[in-house]
Amino acid sequence: MYNIIIDNIQDKYDYNELIKIFLRPEDYRLFAEQEYEGPSSEEDTLIEFNYEGFKDKNQIKREIYQGLSQITKTSPPWGILTGVRPVKLMRELSEKYASSDRAAEKLRRFYLLSEEKVRLLTEIYKYQQSALGKAAERSQSVYIGIPFCPSRCLYCSFTSNQKGAEEIEKYMEALMREIEYAGDALRKSGSLTESIYIGGGTPTTLRAEQLDALLSKTEEAFDLSALREFTVEAGRPDTITKEKLRVIADHGIKRISINPQTMKDSTLKLIGRSHSVEDIRQAFRAAKETGDFLINADVIAGLPEETPEDFQNTLNEIISLDPANITVHTLAVKRASRLIESDASYHYRQAKTVERMLKASEDILKAAGYRPYYLYRQKHMAGAMENTGYCKGDTPCIYNIRIMDENQSILALGAGGISKRYYPKENRLERIPNVSNYSVYIERLDEMTQRKEKNFFKEV
Repeated sequence: MYNIIIDNIQDKYDYNELIKIFLRPEDYRLFAEQEYEGPSSEEDTLIEFNYEGFKDKNQIKREIYQGLSQITKTSPPWGILTGVRPVKLMRELSEKYASSDRAAEKLRRFYLLSEEKVRLLTEIYKYQQSALGKAAERSQSVYIGIPFCPSRCLYCSFTSNQKGAEEIEKYMEALMREIEYAGDALRKSGSLTESIYIGGGTPTTLRAEQLDALLSKTEEAFDLSALREFTVEAGRPDTITKEKLRVIADHGIKRISINPQTMKDSTLKLIGRSHSVEDIRQAFRAAKETGDFLINADVIAGLPEETPEDFQNTLNEIISLDPANITVHTLAVKRASRLIESDASYHYRQAKTVERMLKASEDILKAAGYRPYYLYRQKHMAGAMENTGYCKGDTPCIYNIRIMDENQSILALGAGGISKRYYPKENRLERIPNVSNYSVYIERLDEMTQRKEKNFFKEV
């Protein structure tokens, strides 16, 4: 057990996320100077950091990083960064110094990123600037959430529910009301909608007629004159049918997601997916026969019992299905998931394996004509790595870039949606959350719309 003391700081927990990249929570205790009363065992190891005179948190983090690197003999490639949006930091530094080269040097020297991660961030940032640029000041994106799934995956604690038809219908009635309100409020505000993203959960848990009604209501409610992108996250192959795909195509929607996660049947069964690899292939065939879709496919590096060779096989099979986008996720083990309940240290033990998988994914996808276009990180990721979206040609998902860059307002509707009002003059976001429980959302819908009226649509 390590006893870690951090002296002369205001809040020790500012540094806890960084320490957790090096050490499992059960392997250390963290103390401020005045809290430490001595070791609880002869086997305890004391690590003390003293930062008298230090004022910069990042300076303290660099010292902690370097000290723990020496002790653990590891050098995490994201350096002292613990946030989820490193590309946003790259943009802000590039704007501050009027140079992406100077920004890259800051990431190396002050944030201690590896050369590989600096190169990846630079490549993504430059592509985003050339392909998309900054969002227009009066624009926003709209997210509509369907918080239902056929089952809960082993690694997931997402607020999704396996519910009956009657409860889903009640939810849809409430959601339609919020969509009507939001569309009217947006028209009055004079804002323009750049992108719409219907996600979840699994939106295709809805029946075809429910999906049709949702898309029709969305088209009626919002001014789509400036719309550049409309996405439906079809998601799990076991919920995708030709009838639902025809509904999506008939509404002129071009972008969907089909999310295999893996192309290994035994893994699908292990993680709680009620479909097969052949179902994945069939979903792709159905999509290509039904409409001219830009398809995104999600895969996950670090799934239980998978080897780097398994992961490479998944990538090669997905590439053969020819999606426009492939998003490579690092397994993030959520706190309330079944996996973390049975193996709390899983994501630590997978670090080296996942690192190999991600390196292989970049090589394989680039060789197949894909380029990285967006990136984000999450807590509890195996190896504290990242998720990277790749696109073929110029087919990036606008919504994905905007929500990670945080320079545009995001209006989120439905249970669990978190709206973000962006104030460009202050470069500030204000969060306006909906409640996450779908039944509470139905009961408190008026409160949700009042929150938006007060905080999202208020005049500045």
